[in-house]
Amino acid sequence: MDAARKLKEHYTYADYCTWPEDERWELIGGLAYALATPTMAHQSALLEMARQLANFLQGKPCKVFVAPFSVRLNANEGDDTVVEPDILVVCDEKKLEDGKGVVGAPDFIVEVLSPSTAKHDLFRKFALYQDAGVREYWIADPEDKSLMAYLLRSGRYSGTMYGKNEDAVKVEVLEGCTINLSEVFQEF
Repeated sequence: MDAARKLKEHYTYADYCTWPEDERWELIGGLAYALATPTMAHQSALLEMARQLANFLQGKPCKVFVAPFSVRLNANEGDDTVVEPDILVVCDEKKLEDGKGVVGAPDFIVEVLSPSTAKHDLFRKFALYQDAGVREYWIADPEDKSLMAYLLRSGRYSGTMYGKNEDAVKVEVLEGCTINLSEVFQEF
């Protein structure tokens, strides 16, 4: 993934907005990273988790979105960090006012691992989301059929590992919401 960068030293959201819509990129600290085409296992897990979240949130004030959907994590500072999480939930409608994506940290983010983006999601984005104040961050691995759920406490993530046979994993920041991992990681 690191090899698939654009060439300029530093990009901003303004640059990002000029790129072709058929290309998917993320900006982290002004560096551009190409996003790989997801696998079938990735898309299956993403779709099922998003379905469960959307069903739970129907009629509630929080909104769920799936990639591609831009999140500007430092819009009021350098505006050089734009990510496209696989799934995100926003409960503060003011963060959606520009109509183009999220301005600020979502309440909940899920990244579904792909072999080519695992390091990016596990390390680079983990630190980024923690520093930005994303209250809950999940990393789903469709290959291992596992989930790491991180909850932000006193500015640091603490995590819990779950396997595919978990019937109900609680989304801590969405009272009453649970995700059935056996359905997320079902064989297709």
